[in-house]
Amino acid sequence: MAENRKIDPSLFRDISFNELDFEKNARQVIATLIMRRSFSDWKTILDYYGVERLKEEVVEIRDLDKRTFSFCSAYFEIPGEKFRCFNTEPSIRKLWDY
Repeated sequence: MAENRKIDPSLFRDISFNELDFEKNARQVIATLIMRRSFSDWKTILDYYGVERLKEEVVEIRDLDKRTFSFCSAYFEIPGEKFRCFNTEPSIRKLWDY
C-alpha cells in the first residue's frame, strides 16, 4: 500500500511503520486513516482493501467518531445498529460537555 500512495508514518505512533502488516493489522490501518478524514487516505484504503473488505472491517471498529460513523453508515448503506461502535459503551465517559 505504501508504495502506491504516500502515507504519513507519524499517524501510526504506537507501532513501527516499517513493521506494519497491512493485512494483519487491517482494522487498525483502516481506523487510523478513515478517522483522519483525508480524501487521499480514503482513496488509498479503498483502492487497497476494496469496498467489501472495508465494509467488513469498519463495522467492527469499536471507537469511530460520530462523523466517521455517519459517513460510513451512509456510504456503505449499513444501518447504524450493525456497527460495533454503536452498540459498545465507551469505557471512559465524557465528564463535561463543552
